[in-house]
Amino acid sequence: MIVDWYILAPAAFFAGMVDAVVGGGGLIQIPVLLAQFPQTAIPTLFGTNKVASIAGTGAALWRYARSVRIPWFVVLPATIAALIGAWGGAALVAWIPRETMRPMVVFLMIAVALYTFVKKDLGQQVTRVLNGTDRWKGALFGLVIGAYDGFFGPGTGSFLIFGFVRLFGMDFVQGSASAKVINFATNLSAITFFASHGPILWQIGLIMALCNLVGSYLGTRLALKHGAGFIRKAFLGVVTILIIKQLLEIL
Repeated sequence: MIVDWYILAPAAFFAGMVDAVVGGGGLIQIPVLLAQFPQTAIPTLFGTNKVASIAGTGAALWRYARSVRIPWFVVLPATIAALIGAWGGAALVAWIPRETMRPMVVFLMIAVALYTFVKKDLGQQVTRVLNGTDRWKGALFGLVIGAYDGFFGPGTGSFLIFGFVRLFGMDFVQGSASAKVINFATNLSAITFFASHGPILWQIGLIMALCNLVGSYLGTRLALKHGAGFIRKAFLGVVTILIIKQLLEIL
């Protein structure tokens, strides 16, 4: 198998950097993997992508956790619920065609982008103190996002950050840090799922993981240095790219 590392390595690096800031690294890694290995089964490539991604997500989570206060009493129930929802969402694939979701997802992404653009102060600072009821709200939020991730997938990281900012009054830095907890858990779950359903290109995945990790370190450093305003701009950029990508696939 011929591997073009001059393509894969930079792709994994930039995917890790984007993922660490606002999510959406899969927009870079997955198309590159599909182009490099056109004869390889899709589940194998998706599993390989998750191996690369989890390294960067784990590094970003570790760095954020050292610098940002993560509200664990909300994030942990959301994470557990997201894992349950992801398996339920995956099961829905057998009953509902994924393509029926695409127009609704585009509409939601446009709404999220417009709301974030118009509300200039959104996520610039923490706006409220979390309370006991937020634990259950977090679980419900995690369940819904997890089901979406398991069933469809694109934009999960962006929806997570927006949800933590809008529903729980976090700033973009805290929202991004909290999203990484769920991202890490669902990535680990996905690796287990794909590994049990077919081979994973472990050697390629692990080398890409190293590149992803380095990119993640840089991305997290930029996010912590420049703060919520920087993440807000990156968030709008990634969501805009996601909207364009989904519209092209519909057309």
